[in-house]
Amino acid sequence: MRIIRGKYGKRRFDVPRNITARPTTDFARENIFNVLENLTDFEDKTALDLFAGTGAISLEFLSRGCRSVTAVEMAQTQANFIRSVKEKLGDDNLRVIRGDVFRFVSSCREGYDLIFADPPYDHPRFAEIPGLILGSRMIKSSTIVIIEHSARHSFSSLPGFREQRAYGSVNFSLFMPGRDHFTSEDDTQLKDN
Repeated sequence: MRIIRGKYGKRRFDVPRNITARPTTDFARENIFNVLENLTDFEDKTALDLFAGTGAISLEFLSRGCRSVTAVEMAQTQANFIRSVKEKLGDDNLRVIRGDVFRFVSSCREGYDLIFADPPYDHPRFAEIPGLILGSRMIKSSTIVIIEHSARHSFSSLPGFREQRAYGSVNFSLFMPGRDHFTSEDDTQLKDN
């Protein structure tokens, strides 16, 4: 696994063979981060990576200057791998939580600037996940939410939906749910700042 860009760009880490996560491809990861770079500046942002798997998304957020990155992963092997990479980088801005994403989303009271979720495509509750995130207390006025999914799903009817991008078999739905609560005057002021 490699970090694509930023202060840790081009660093590579050997993923243990017993990891069962399906990591986001380098091609898809690079393209979705190019989209995000056109929407926001990562510097000083807080990011959340749900179903973190190998931590590839968390590490991209960290490498590109996020002030703090939280990775939530249930599997012990994956969580341990992310912790080992954190130790190798010596970066305390990455927090790894080994736990259930659904429990985390329902109990979290902290708002995040960027929320990325990459649930297993065959997860029995997959279709619920975007709505749970969008309806949570983690959403701030400036939050951008990215859901990775297969072409079988469409989340365009959910609040704050902005666009869907496809890179090979990988699809991303982008949401800016906080913007729906602003008037057009507020939106103009945001762009001016």
